[in-house]
Amino acid sequence: MLLCVSHLLGVPRRNRRSPALRESFQETHLSPANFVYPLFIHEGEEDTPIGAMPGCYRLGWRHGLVAKARDIGVNSIVLFPKVPDAVKSPAGDEAYNENGLVPRTIRLLKDKYPDLVIYTDVALDPYSSDGHDGIVREDGVIMNDETVHQLCKQAVAQDRAGADVVSPSDMMDGRVGAI
Repeated sequence: MLLCVSHLLGVPRRNRRSPALRESFQETHLSPANFVYPLFIHEGEEDTPIGAMPGCYRLGWRHGLVAKARDIGVNSIVLFPKVPDAVKSPAGDEAYNENGLVPRTIRLLKDKYPDLVIYTDVALDPYSSDGHDGIVREDGVIMNDETVHQLCKQAVAQDRAGADVVSPSDMMDGRVGAI
């Protein structure tokens, strides 16, 4: 039995036999344009440290960091809000407030940078008074269908504000299809 040394060494020469194949299998090249910058935002004007993430800050919702990211070629962001406890509720109704923190931030950023790509986090935990992804019944049962309904309303509010991508991060069954 004759064995090809390149086969034993894991060199797949068949992937290099034409320009089209070489292009298909070439190494991935990353640039700042491929990155999505996470922005942790809150209602305040001042940046506040995030205790669980040393070196990271919640930015005032009018913060100028987006300009700095764009200067180095990053033109996509994802928003993660911290809303005041006073607007949290068991059903997370603030999640779809069209004048809430995330929609206002989206509109502000789109007005200033129309070509900025904005991703949003579709999840109730920042808006829920118990901090859970889903609506929790008094006996501790998670109300999946009711939560999915709230998530759909949240996604619509984010879309209406100008979000380019709504990205559900919760654990509710059926939410992607419903959204």
